[in-house]
Amino acid sequence: MDLDIARQELEEFIPHVKNLSNSSIKKMAGRDLTRFKAFKKQGIAVKFGRFTQKENKQIQKNVEEFLSLTGIDSAEKLLFTWRYPDDKDTIHRLKTEHHFCEKISEGIPRPWRLIYYRARKMFDPNNYKGRYSNEEKEKLKKYQALHGNNWKKISELMSRSNLSVAMKFSEVKSAINYGPWTKEETQKLMNAVKEVLRRKIKPENANSLLSLEESETELCIEREKLYQALPWTEIETKVGSRYWRQCKQKWNSILTSKLTRGQELYKGINGLRTKINLIKRLYETRAEDASEVNWDELSNAIGDVPRAYVQSKFYKLKVSFVPLWKRKTFSEILDYLYEETLPELEEKL
Repeated sequence: MDLDIARQELEEFIPHVKNLSNSSIKKMAGRDLTRFKAFKKQGIAVKFGRFTQKENKQIQKNVEEFLSLTGIDSAEKLLFTWRYPDDKDTIHRLKTEHHFCEKISEGIPRPWRLIYYRARKMFDPNNYKGRYSNEEKEKLKKYQALHGNNWKKISELMSRSNLSVAMKFSEVKSAINYGPWTKEETQKLMNAVKEVLRRKIKPENANSLLSLEESETELCIEREKLYQALPWTEIETKVGSRYWRQCKQKWNSILTSKLTRGQELYKGINGLRTKINLIKRLYETRAEDASEVNWDELSNAIGDVPRAYVQSKFYKLKVSFVPLWKRKTFSEILDYLYEETLPELEEKL
């Protein structure tokens, strides 16, 4: 297919496709476009974000069926073929002959690449190996000094997943402060975020602005742009004394305070009303999984706050009120909160 036509057809399903490279477009045209069109006929939209339990089960089913079909004896060999150099040629041949790309993505309305990465995370035996020992942390620093940010190489040396070693290095690469944020740290964070936001705003994106003052100190953009898709590892480097997750949490905390003008939304009478509203709005979504919830819309149940704030309040609700919540599905948790917790909270209010 002509590259421009492929890009144009893919744009119907993936709005940001114009930012993708030509090689990515070629791969998506081959692996995804036919699937996307088939899903459209069924009235199913292409999805992004967190995978649902149903999708995870489908991936597991697809992998198990492909192993059964080809005789490959483990998911690790299938998804991490380079770890088995003696079997590499045979596995590659079997994957080609039996259409691995099509089989692994069957029944899942997402780009193939995202499904593949999800499968690798689910089936990587080096994932979920618990806390890093002090010895492992020192090894990680040494390997990074030798190999830079080649996380694939380092993950093999550490017998940990790529994501795990990259995130852990972010924490251990320098002296991290775990105490309360100082005024100096907070100001560094504010300056770092401001610098990043200024760079992201370009003339061609002017339609996304509410206003852009010529002053070097005034910058006004849509609320969502303040906390979505920010480069946290870059911001972490600019702050210096905190790792990226701390920076993200602190920024969301600052936004919550600013957007609500410092109101205590989750204490006293306001806290009860917030819990009640949040339970009702969540129950009305009839969502089967957290990834199906539009958390940005739900922020209105609490106030003009970031989605991370709403998600953290839901987490506190289920931990505080739902017995054995880890064993329940998302919908079962919502049912319990609505049927058991909500009447108690309303009576208390």
